[in-house]
Amino acid sequence: MEQDHYRHEYKYPLTHGQRIIEDAKISAVASLDVHAGEDGSYNIRSLYFDDYENRCYMDNENGVDNREKYRIRIYNHQTDRISLEVKQKIRGKTSKRACLITRQQCRQLMDGIIPNDIQPDQQVLHKLAILMAVRFMKPVVIVDYDRVPYVYRQQDANVRVTFDCNITSVSNVQTFLDEKVSGRGVMRAGWALMEVKFDSFLPDEIHGLLQLDGLSASTFSKYYLCRKFKT
Repeated sequence: MEQDHYRHEYKYPLTHGQRIIEDAKISAVASLDVHAGEDGSYNIRSLYFDDYENRCYMDNENGVDNREKYRIRIYNHQTDRISLEVKQKIRGKTSKRACLITRQQCRQLMDGIIPNDIQPDQQVLHKLAILMAVRFMKPVVIVDYDRVPYVYRQQDANVRVTFDCNITSVSNVQTFLDEKVSGRGVMRAGWALMEVKFDSFLPDEIHGLLQLDGLSASTFSKYYLCRKFKT
């Protein structure tokens, strides 16, 4: 059985000025992700699920350590590759498992219907199907944003620093596969969310770059913010 790979993950809300400073410092020592577009970014759109008790939302609000979230994700509005993911947080570390799903399966999940053609290699979909039957899991919100991703791989370190901006909460889950979605922003104009993810250790070079007056980590996720402020 494949063993889960857990990583450390820290999140920092940044003002426009802080984002400019941190982006300049990180870009000096790290490389843009190969998937970034000509402008250095790409779009991410996720459709999140929750159960009849809103357990995912409440676990985040209450700071429950052991929790998980299911989401369907696409990149740059492209629907030829659709991924279903489960993100787990245990003892302050996170892991992610995923499987590809078909467009038809995605449409069924958007409608709250359990697909009847789940394949043996779609283990994440199989588990979600059980939760949809037992916990009445259903899609609740779309989270749409633009990401500038940097990768730092030196000294046996594996660090990823991303800047997420234009974070938008969309209530109409039926628009998930549309070219454009309409919703409301969940952060102040010009603000961004910086995420720092790493495996066993954070190199001093990166740690030093994160030392900025007024910079403090946040426990709230983009999913939580979009649920809290959705239209």
